[in-house]
Amino acid sequence: MIQDREIAAAGLRTFMRLPVAQRSSVILMDVLGYSLEEIGSVMGATVPSVKAALHRGRARLRELSMEPADARVPMLTARQRRLLRAYVDLFNAREVDGVRAMLGKEVRLDVVARHKVAGKTEVSKYLGIYSKIRDGLLMPGLVEDRTAALVCDPASPLGEPIYFVVLDWNTNGLIGIRDFRYARYAIDGAEMTVL
Repeated sequence: MIQDREIAAAGLRTFMRLPVAQRSSVILMDVLGYSLEEIGSVMGATVPSVKAALHRGRARLRELSMEPADARVPMLTARQRRLLRAYVDLFNAREVDGVRAMLGKEVRLDVVARHKVAGKTEVSKYLGIYSKIRDGLLMPGLVEDRTAALVCDPASPLGEPIYFVVLDWNTNGLIGIRDFRYARYAIDGAEMTVL
């Protein structure tokens, strides 16, 4: 049972490294057996674009399978992993005061395409908004090898992330929060890894 979960997680991490169109095409064709036309219908894409995504996705999976096992998932230090897990757990519990306690003095928050604030006081004020938002469940992950919280629909927590939040720490605490809630287009083509 545990071994099956580990194998499934390893497979999911590999698929999550593919851009969304490639990942969807490969899974729908090679795992679920859909036809090109059916995949086009599901994805709202033309058959030629599905063929292209399928070809690129399969090629990228071959490349990933050739990488040494230790190169497949970028390693986080124990501290980075602990901080990321704490952030995700506190955020999911809507414990804003706990998240505030993680902030460094010079923290910056960038809600991409909407709002930017800087400094612990200003970011702390803004975090109150997050306590009221219930449309996302965070999972620890990486986006382009950067520490991130991957946000999934709470109704489908094992589904595809709908957006992500990139997080940066230094020795003083959390110094960067880049939230792509309003720039969900950024997820297309992003290389993501679920931890």
